[in-house]
Amino acid sequence: MIAITFALPAESSDFVGLLETPSLNSREGVENIRGRLHGKLVAVIHTGVGKMICRQRMEVMLRREKFEYLISAGFAGALEKELRVGHLLVADNYSSPSLLASPQLELADDGIFLGKLATVPRMIESMQQRETLNKRTGAAAVDMETETIAEICAGHDVPMLSLRAISDTADEPFPAPAHVLFDLAKQKTNFVRLGSYLLTHPSAFGRLNAFQRRIGVARKVLTEALDKILRADLL
Repeated sequence: MIAITFALPAESSDFVGLLETPSLNSREGVENIRGRLHGKLVAVIHTGVGKMICRQRMEVMLRREKFEYLISAGFAGALEKELRVGHLLVADNYSSPSLLASPQLELADDGIFLGKLATVPRMIESMQQRETLNKRTGAAAVDMETETIAEICAGHDVPMLSLRAISDTADEPFPAPAHVLFDLAKQKTNFVRLGSYLLTHPSAFGRLNAFQRRIGVARKVLTEALDKILRADLL
């Protein structure tokens, strides 16, 4: 079985739609969606946003299941200016050398980059914060879960590939403050808070619509890449 992780269903929905006979399963309260794609059994796991909930869920899944390999997928924010919305980053600092060396992993496409990914405890919003993190870490993009997933995979001897689609950049940032867009404690958007923000910042409506379109682009590109990888298989 191959595991593919996403933080949220908003990242995985297009990919789940490709699965044959999908079914919802639960392991100690951690839900996952299973189905077949190109003859391979796949488990889609939603880790949640942030290190704490990600660790809790992944420890359960890797303790209860043995996976052939795991793909840590989802969205990331660009730190390097070369990366644009819809580009893909294969993180060489978190991916297993055996998977990176697979002849089935095509890295020649113009929209696919090989580089370093940084994992942080909170969303990076401002251009200055992104520039500072880029200079400090040398990372091309940033997310909130991959480091934790890589640590747990290493502890369970599961090869891992990190694949992230760029969903936002310094030039195309979040349409509202991070705490307005997503409540980390509740692991969902607080729509009352979001609605109040939009009422007091009416110009944010356009930014929110543009952001949703960029999310759609990132999700489509990520889904196509995962479909291609599973068709070829890395091992």
